[in-house]
Amino acid sequence: MGERYEFRIIKKLRTSVALTGLLAGALTISACQQQSEPESSMEDGVNAEESVPMSAEPAEPSDVVVNTEDASLNEVEGDTVASVNSGVTQVSYLCSPELKVEATYKEDANQVVVATDMGTVTLNQTNEGSNPEVFEVATGLDGGQGFTQWRVAHEERETGVMRTAGEDESTVNTFECNKV
Repeated sequence: MGERYEFRIIKKLRTSVALTGLLAGALTISACQQQSEPESSMEDGVNAEESVPMSAEPAEPSDVVVNTEDASLNEVEGDTVASVNSGVTQVSYLCSPELKVEATYKEDANQVVVATDMGTVTLNQTNEGSNPEVFEVATGLDGGQGFTQWRVAHEERETGVMRTAGEDESTVNTFECNKV
């Protein structure tokens, strides 16, 4: 029985030595083969930090060249001025007898421009009140001799009365207007 036991141990040792030899041979062969370096992937590039030296000097300002003769700049400037001008309010009125009135209130100048089918005039405010606001000019709606008066009342300038006369100031036309 002792021989068999020794034979098994020797057989196991031979198997272990053979396997160890095979592994050592495989490692030697793989070490001798020329291997190409692995290509760097996108992840390696993203994860790698690059060291960039910082300068204590401030960056030089870049000169900006603006062509002042460009028409588009002038147009932009005009649009900007128009959008900033918040002291202008436009209101449409329908009057009786039949007349359409477009009133453009210029708050800063205390004026209103009244446009109708009969003509357009600019009237100046003659009172300090706001209900009613009274505007007048010493010309008729057609720009000729006469006068034009515009009175608007209520908080939102909801109603108005226009009085206008031509050369014959004794004949006054009166229109009662409501905001459309």
